[in-house]
Amino acid sequence: MTRTPGNGSDVRLDDVSKAIIEQLQEDGRQSYATIAKRVGLSEAAVRQRVQRLLDQEVMQIVAVTDPLQVGFRRQAMIGIRVDGDLTPVGDALSAMDEVDYVVTTAGSFDILAEVVCEDDTELLELLTKRIRTLPGVQTTETFVYLKLNKQHYNWGTR
Repeated sequence: MTRTPGNGSDVRLDDVSKAIIEQLQEDGRQSYATIAKRVGLSEAAVRQRVQRLLDQEVMQIVAVTDPLQVGFRRQAMIGIRVDGDLTPVGDALSAMDEVDYVVTTAGSFDILAEVVCEDDTELLELLTKRIRTLPGVQTTETFVYLKLNKQHYNWGTR
């Protein structure tokens, strides 16, 4: 999924759709009936709105895991400086299974990529054989995660 903030393709959400999203952010396993009671719609109407939000890629409903508990001992953010067009590098990173987040940025890095690896050996191989060898990659800087202090997805719709 590619998103460009402020590109004019924003989906306008009414207060009820925002309330549905916030309910799902609180507990993605809630039944449509429970959500319907809380937002003042029928169960069928909630189901339709949720499907529309999914189809429009406004949201996803996923299971978020703790990487450490499922065997991934190394997480890192990689800052990447690119010479030339950023799009092919961003696309190549997005296609890598170990990369779970890619964003084009302004500042000292052109692209930030978060990676989840089984161990340092996998991270080293990913960096040296797959990321740094991409055409256009000029430099990388790796920020190894020592502790995950906060990872929440319930920031609402403001």
